[in-house]
Amino acid sequence: MPPPERTNTMKKITLADMTLKNQAHGAKFTMSFKEKLELAKELDKLGVEVIETAPILNEKADVLLLKSISAAVKNSIISCPVGVGAESIGAVWEAISGAKEKRLLVSLPVSTVQMEYSYGKKAADMLTMISELVGECRKFTGEVEFFAQDATRAEGDFLCEVIETAISAGAAVINISDTAGTMFPEEFSAFLSDLYERVPALSSVRLSVSCSDSLHMAAAQSLASIGAGAVQIKTIVRGTEAASLEQVADIIRARGDSLELSTSLDMTGFRRSIQRMLKMTGSQRTANSAFREEIMPSAEAANILLDSATGISGVSTALKSLGYDLSGEELSRVYEDFQRIADKKPVGAKELEAIVASTAIMVPATYKLLTYVINSGNVITATANVQIEKDGESIVGLKTGDGPIDAAFLAIEQITGRHFELEDFQINSVTEGKEAVGEALVKLRSEGKLYSGIGVSTDIIGAAIRAYIDALNKIVYEERQ
Repeated sequence: MPPPERTNTMKKITLADMTLKNQAHGAKFTMSFKEKLELAKELDKLGVEVIETAPILNEKADVLLLKSISAAVKNSIISCPVGVGAESIGAVWEAISGAKEKRLLVSLPVSTVQMEYSYGKKAADMLTMISELVGECRKFTGEVEFFAQDATRAEGDFLCEVIETAISAGAAVINISDTAGTMFPEEFSAFLSDLYERVPALSSVRLSVSCSDSLHMAAAQSLASIGAGAVQIKTIVRGTEAASLEQVADIIRARGDSLELSTSLDMTGFRRSIQRMLKMTGSQRTANSAFREEIMPSAEAANILLDSATGISGVSTALKSLGYDLSGEELSRVYEDFQRIADKKPVGAKELEAIVASTAIMVPATYKLLTYVINSGNVITATANVQIEKDGESIVGLKTGDGPIDAAFLAIEQITGRHFELEDFQINSVTEGKEAVGEALVKLRSEGKLYSGIGVSTDIIGAAIRAYIDALNKIVYEERQ
């Protein structure tokens, strides 16, 4: 059956962004929990119809992120990949249940090499898996997408069987992927037209495409696919796994009328939004780096301003918007200190977080700072030698880093043998004058939960180290309970 004929009316194209999903598959940039949430909000505000998230790998942290994104996004469909077991599908559905619109995504390789390399399965076994997973997803929702990985390198007859199997099992969206990114736009368009001819059922569902930008042709390939029947194209803010969101938007803005294409993108605010998202995804630090160059302020933090009339429930709501999940006892201690400060001045997000760090969790010190020596300058790489005591034993960490504080934090990670996501880092002046005392606030995220530490010193590096160790002690204490 041929693809739908072109008409004189504008064709609406759905954009599905893969940036968050790509975070779980070796992206060169790293993002904090807060930045991932902010990116989802920005995509939603921009008008991207589908936001694809990363799969659930770390149950606590990833489920918390999915629930937070689902609650924050107002219009976009939240699409989350499922695992290869039926139990994983239920867990994903529960995690995104709060989303206004939601989709379950089954993503499996269909080329011979990838099937055997990734899953150790032959063609017949893969067809069975596709049928079972799509069918299980269909029990939860009619909005199920099957993502055929490496489709352009699959055996032709087998790919047709794959598509027919997924549609028969209940898939409403079929994604054809040029993972290699080697097809020219006209070749990819012809490839899709051939699939429409060979698989009549394809006309009964929505066709989606994703093209690697390894040869810088993804945007052209994706837009060419629309003439062959595609109604959804995959994009990415930064990376080569799909067409660039910025490039696709620029092409449609410049030539959308002549191509008779339209999207839901807010072109008025697009440039500002894309710059914000590029900044969020701009760090090419490794996932093991302790220190991020810049933390994007959240809209919630900017809007928090509480006064003495705010009740304990209002404080609790504000804390939850910042990512804190406190027990009743911890909340009571925080509220007591909050009232003391709120009687004198309005309390914003920074003050509220400082109260949490110094009040909420009082724990024994598993780790104690003994000494630290920092070498840094504009012509040498910063080096930190940190000595910490644990259970009466002195342990030394020696690391280099992008600046003295980064080096110090990495030295502590070397001592503990653990890496935690640095959610936030702040330095504030407590007193004035040459001997001013500085207060450092460090927020670490472990298993999806935030732990704050406070450090005070006339040396900002010493304050930062003490704050990190304070947060670390809280994590260790809670893990032992």
